[in-house]
Amino acid sequence: MENEDQPRLRSVVSYVKRGGRMTVGQQRAWDELWPELGRTVGELPAGTLDFTEWFGREAPVMLEIGSGMGETTSQLAAAAPELNYVAAEVYDPGLGQLMLRAEKLGVENLRLLHGDAVVLLTEHVEPDTLHGVRLFFPDPWPKKKHHKRRIVSPSFAALVASRLAPGGTFHMATDWENYAEQMLEVCSAEPALKNRYDGWAPRPEWRPVTKFEQRADVDGRVSHDLIFEKR
Repeated sequence: MENEDQPRLRSVVSYVKRGGRMTVGQQRAWDELWPELGRTVGELPAGTLDFTEWFGREAPVMLEIGSGMGETTSQLAAAAPELNYVAAEVYDPGLGQLMLRAEKLGVENLRLLHGDAVVLLTEHVEPDTLHGVRLFFPDPWPKKKHHKRRIVSPSFAALVASRLAPGGTFHMATDWENYAEQMLEVCSAEPALKNRYDGWAPRPEWRPVTKFEQRADVDGRVSHDLIFEKR
């Protein structure tokens, strides 16, 4: 999952996505499910996105940044029907697969946004409103010269904090030790956030084990969770 600025997309006419290789099922999801479940960040009207109107109900909004292929996201949304669950992702096949998984699980409290989560938060999310933000296993950019591309930076932490409601949570997970340390340092330095734990958070039982975690375990890397709260 990469969260660098993404090019704004032109108006979608047929929902046929040509930028990535998709299965027949993923393409069907785009054709049949996207018009109801999804929106493109670059095509949103100026101003705040009205989640209450989009979901057809008022409920706490949970934003997950980088839903990948949707296996974890679909399960988390299904397990929390009391939340308006929003997934932001830039990978077309991943969004298609997430829609298929959500359809199979009968998930009704999930909406999808295609595009850059930084633009979404900056331009379309009202301050002090989100129940939580989740960032699970973002692109680690492991080479030192690429660390500046990592999404968790002081400016990003400040942006997330500004959009969280008081008491709202910013939950991160990564299997790269130095990225976990960077997340801890950056978020600990953000005045609007406080760590719920003394360092790493216990791994929540409710968070499904991802393929990234399984691969990390095989490779001998330890996954770390961090949970910060809006003051």
